[in-house]
Amino acid sequence: MRRVTYSMNTSLDGFVADPGGAIDWSDPDGEVFRHFTDELRQTGVHLLGRRLYETMLYWETAEQDESLDAAELEWAALWKALPKVVFSRTLTTVRGTNTRLASGTLEEEIEHLRTEPGDGDIAIGGANLAAEAAEAAEAGLIDEYRTVVHPVLVGGGTPYFPRNERRVKLELVESHTFASGVVRLRHRVIR
Repeated sequence: MRRVTYSMNTSLDGFVADPGGAIDWSDPDGEVFRHFTDELRQTGVHLLGRRLYETMLYWETAEQDESLDAAELEWAALWKALPKVVFSRTLTTVRGTNTRLASGTLEEEIEHLRTEPGDGDIAIGGANLAAEAAEAAEAGLIDEYRTVVHPVLVGGGTPYFPRNERRVKLELVESHTFASGVVRLRHRVIR
């Protein structure tokens, strides 16, 4: 069965977006960017909220940007080829290669995708999906948390872990500290 991962950048105080909704504090340097590219290679489908979808639309035509380096062009090609499912209460259509609107809840989409043939992880990302991801976690659908912790305190905003009053035991699978001070953590859910 395909593994479901919940992966996002977070501030040291545990927020994925600051009080104004900004995420510019999490812009990756070259080393962290390469990590995200490697992770994208292992992804079979990406589930994302409307705001992240709108941010990532840039990568659909990024190859036209002459200022991009080879690593960024590789990311763009991988992202464009990747199947994506967008969760939105306001959008009626989506643009982009291999992109569709979710037809059900996050839980329903995950269960459907797990029954389809395919390789690679089912990745969940985006601050707008955080509350729904908590529901998916409560339903036992998230297998692994991939947290990229940035050395910044933002003082509030959208939490990485929405409060759900439930204890989840995790096992540290991997940790890596980048030269920039960013720390990548992988935790497997213990069932």
